[in-house]
Amino acid sequence: MDKGRFAVPAAVTDGAIALAVAALLLVTGLSGAHPSGARELLGALLLGAGGLALAARRRAPRVVLAVTGLCAVGYLGAGFDVLTVAYLVAVYGAVRAGHRTFTLAASVGMLALLPLTALVLHDAGPREALAQARDTLELAWLIAAFAAGEAVRLAERRADEAERTREETARRRADEERLRIARELHDALTHQISVIKVQSEVAVHVARRRGEQVSPALLAIQEAGREASRELRATLEALRDDDTSPPHGLDHIPQLVERFQGTGLETTLTIGGHPHPVPAAVSRTAYRIVQESLTNVARHAAATTARVLIDYRPDALALRVDDDGTAVSPCAPMLGPGLGLLGMRERVTALGGRLHTGPRSSGGFTVRAELPTNGAS
Repeated sequence: MDKGRFAVPAAVTDGAIALAVAALLLVTGLSGAHPSGARELLGALLLGAGGLALAARRRAPRVVLAVTGLCAVGYLGAGFDVLTVAYLVAVYGAVRAGHRTFTLAASVGMLALLPLTALVLHDAGPREALAQARDTLELAWLIAAFAAGEAVRLAERRADEAERTREETARRRADEERLRIARELHDALTHQISVIKVQSEVAVHVARRRGEQVSPALLAIQEAGREASRELRATLEALRDDDTSPPHGLDHIPQLVERFQGTGLETTLTIGGHPHPVPAAVSRTAYRIVQESLTNVARHAAATTARVLIDYRPDALALRVDDDGTAVSPCAPMLGPGLGLLGMRERVTALGGRLHTGPRSSGGFTVRAELPTNGAS
């Protein structure tokens, strides 16, 4: 079971904590000794406001710290001697967010301002003023809140560093595996394919010099050797790519369409929706799908036109490539990079998307893909 699916959003948690603290402050303040009249109303409002301010503690921890501190000073001045739980929670949140110096300075100011408030507004002696201030902000609780926030901050930082280390290790191992596969392919296939290519071209050349008819099978071997050589070279370059140059993605599709226009295939590109950034894996896969689809159209479909549609949706990227040629069976090989239709389907499936290929009712062939953009990386 996916536990993350049932995780409570942080905003809901913060709202619940804010309501609970506000209720606690109001109940504690109004159930004990407190003033009456306008001062009672003012103190109650400040008690509630201090608690409710905690709903924004993740978004604006320093602002919340200041607001809860001022509310505490205000309701102490109004005559409520209540432990400022809201300020303690705000201290925890601000330190957890990394604002240690600001929190320390604000807390020192609070420790000085609270007894001064009690001394001035309550006509109390120094000892009584200190006692009232201690009732509002106990030093031990303040240190505990500060320490708890710092402990959680350090734990989260260590967890982030560990996650980055795991990602870097996995990336390094993947790079090493890619290079190993590239070496294996180079050592095992390059020489044999080169021999096939050279021998077939020599045989065709000799036959033509002698005036003999070249066998279609020999011509097919010659073309297959050339194509295999090109594909192997492209595959080795991809495997050895160390990411020093960015891979092809959505931004390169217009240039891709222009290149196919230069081959005599009337190719158009339409972009729908509101373009927005998509994950890198989605961008790369979109480029490969368009590339392989147009390659198949140019080589096998006897088409004169091809249309590429890219539709940006809120949670997905939709692609469609249509042509007016002879519908090629979905089982026919597509010789573009990525092993054609099989490579397309594997790429789309890995992203949790959907792929449909097949003849169009009006003639020609269509490739449609939908790639989710909210879970890919």
